[in-house]
Amino acid sequence: MSWYEQRILPHVIDLACSTKPCRKQREKIVPLAEGDVLEIGMGSGLNLPYYDQHKVRKLWGLEPSEGMRKLAAKNLQGLSLDLDLEFIDLPGEEIPLESNSVDTVLVTFTLCTIPDAASALQGMRRVLKPGGRLLFCEHGAAPDEGVRRWQDRLNSGWSKIAGGCNMNRDIPAMIAAGGFDIVNDERMYIPGLRILSYNYWGSAVSA
Repeated sequence: MSWYEQRILPHVIDLACSTKPCRKQREKIVPLAEGDVLEIGMGSGLNLPYYDQHKVRKLWGLEPSEGMRKLAAKNLQGLSLDLDLEFIDLPGEEIPLESNSVDTVLVTFTLCTIPDAASALQGMRRVLKPGGRLLFCEHGAAPDEGVRRWQDRLNSGWSKIAGGCNMNRDIPAMIAAGGFDIVNDERMYIPGLRILSYNYWGSAVSA
């Protein structure tokens, strides 16, 4: 990774993903995680305050960026958490857990960035136990044609400066292509730039 990706980008992403609207989205989905949990793209640990510690036995936080893991370790110092937490320093396409070993997979504001999201989702499906759930909260393609046109125009340049983030991915279609049936599907614009603020959140199970 470049100096920018290691030293600057983690702080930019941490700031962008910790806004009040993003925090409110996390509050809706993270507390639903239970049992043995795998969080894909833990980043700087912004979801950690929202886990229900009485429902989570084990938490694996998969995060390939060393800069992000350092930020997460620093953020952990200010939290009172009683979680069995283990970091995994691998990308989302490489999940080193056994099949049928996880009760919940959580992914928030991450599917926009994973280069091979289809492979990553298939891996998430593989590690989920029968009856396990994928919980998701993501930004993506807007329903309004005018906004979507701007997303398509700006996406390439945005991706280069935002760590590979894509603003125009069809999140529900990606989840379905990964072998999931979406059970709960909610979506709306949250406060912010419209090209970056259309959110999808809910849960899915193996198809």
